[in-house]
Amino acid sequence: MRLLHSAMSLHARGVDLLARADWLPPLLARITVGWIFIESGWGKLNNLPKVIEFFRSLHIPAPELQAPFAAGSELVFGFTVLIGFCTRLSTIPLMVIMTVAIITAKRDDLTTLSDLFAFPEFLYILLLAWLLVRGAGTLSLDRLLRRGDCPHGAAPTAAAAPTAH
Repeated sequence: MRLLHSAMSLHARGVDLLARADWLPPLLARITVGWIFIESGWGKLNNLPKVIEFFRSLHIPAPELQAPFAAGSELVFGFTVLIGFCTRLSTIPLMVIMTVAIITAKRDDLTTLSDLFAFPEFLYILLLAWLLVRGAGTLSLDRLLRRGDCPHGAAPTAAAAPTAH
């Protein structure tokens, strides 16, 4: 019985410790996804003629408009996700861009559900969807600008509330 009590106590301490680190997963997700999109957008903007030709080869309509629009969107929304500003709103165009990338550029490589799950673009969509639902987290401009009424960022979660043991 004492061993069970010790195990339960250890578990409770572990859960408390993890609750205190609630700020870390959204921060890591934002840094990772934001950086990838900033780098991708910047690279596309600096190689626009090649990107336009690539979009043309994929039969994307109006590649002269779509390529700079997609590149600029990746850069701007990648930055806003990185710093945690309007994070939930910023995830939506990035998810659309990744969905279009899968449908156009990856279509021939997609034969099974496992193929889809292995695409980096799909994994970015998953991280972005998590940020859309969860919000930017504690270490973000969304949280700093929030001032208690939750116009931006994540609403307080149960994990952030103290728990009785």
